[in-house]
Parts: sequence; structure tokens; C-alpha cells
Amino acid sequence: MTDPTVKKKAGETPRSPVGRKGVLDVAARLFRDRGYGSVSLRKIAEAAGIKAGSIYYHFGSKDEIVVAILDEGIWAVHENMRRAVAEQPDTAEAAAILRAAISAHLRALLDVSDYSSANVRIFGQVPQTVRDANLPARRAYQAEWDDLLARLQKNGALRADVDIRRLRLMLIGALNATLEWFDPARGSADVLATAYADVFLNGILERKDA
Repeated sequence: MTDPTVKKKAGETPRSPVGRKGVLDVAARLFRDRGYGSVSLRKIAEAAGIKAGSIYYHFGSKDEIVVAILDEGIWAVHENMRRAVAEQPDTAEAAAILRAAISAHLRALLDVSDYSSANVRIFGQVPQTVRDANLPARRAYQAEWDDLLARLQKNGALRADVDIRRLRLMLIGALNATLEWFDPARGSADVLATAYADVFLNGILERKDA
């Protein structure tokens, strides 16, 4: 069996024994914990237990790694949310559907994926070219929410005067912000999702009888 670390040609960087997915997994954790500016290719290599040059077998630059992580982060949340909504029965009420979507987003962000957490953490720190490369995945997820909210509005479950885009921006923004302060030692993502859904669906003010 051929040793994957053996160079095929003189001066050629060997294939990383960690593999492309392994490099991304390590990088996602580092970006999640340290931010964009504090993580270099050398630090990624050190954390992965490989030589820095081995990374170039899979990626041409740090930003190429970042784009892959941002895309995977969005798709992790997107798929979690899409699946949760699709699993709701045809008879499910709007409140149950929205609770499922909110819970799925938060669980992917806080419990499931280093990629989604890294996405929220570093998106505002990366160069514009990296943001532009991530836009298709980001817009696809935004469209998923817009379609869901528009469907609920069309069915009469959501008030007709609600601006779908603004509601989506407010909702996703609030959910993503939990990454900055959420402490799993003080409660689960599911409990947090329930609390957020209660606020969004029921409001915060006591209702007085007319």
C-alpha cells in the first residue's frame, strides 16, 4: 500500500493524512473560538497535526478555507431548519411550524455544528470577497425563511401587514446573537428555543381584557 505522505515528485507537497474534511473540521473550531484574524494557516496545521504545506494540497489560501466553512455553516443550519419544517404534519398549526424552525436554527447553531457557529462568529470579520463568495448559500437560506413566512401569511396565520423581510432579519438576527452569550451549562438550546418562540409568537406584554 502506498504511503499517502510520500511525495510523488521531487518538491511536491504530500497529501495531508488528515484530509480535506479534517482540515475544515479543525479550522471551523479554531475560527469559532478565536475569530478570523487570530487564525493562520500555520495554526490550522498545528492544530491538525500536519505540516503547513500539506494544507495546500486541498486549499490555495486561508480564505478558500473560510469560504468552505461559511458555506457549510449556512447549509448545516439550512438543512436542519428545512428538515424540521418538512417533518411537521399537514395539520400542524403555524405556531408549531415556527417553533420547529426556530428550534432547528438554534440547535444547529449551538449544539450541532462548529461550522454554523464559526459562520456567525466570523462573517463580519472576513474580507468582502469572502462574503461575496458566501452570498449564494446565505441567500438560499434567507429565501427558505421568506417562503415559509410568506406561506403562513398567505394562509392567514401571519398578519397581512407584517413585512416578511424585516421579520426574517429580526428573527435570524436575534437567534444568531445567542452565540455571543449562550452558556450550555445554564440551559439547553431547546429550552432557549422555547423561550424565544414564546416571545416571538406571544409577545412580551400582558393582555388586558377589553
